[in-house]
Amino acid sequence: MNNKFKEILKSLRIENNVTQPQLATAIGVSNGLISLWENGLREPTMSNLIVLAKFFHVSIDYLVGLED
Repeated sequence: MNNKFKEILKSLRIENNVTQPQLATAIGVSNGLISLWENGLREPTMSNLIVLAKFFHVSIDYLVGLED
């Protein structure tokens, strides 16, 4: 996965006024995992990508930087 994911995730979270703990609770992961994703230290699983895309109402392609 490219580095765009971490930037896009953080941008979407901030644009939607959602904190890391709020996002973690909403999608059923730990707050630490959100931080790892946003810092590029971990990549999400496919199931987590699906949940994130649904939460933010975007496509997975957008989320991972394959489309604008």
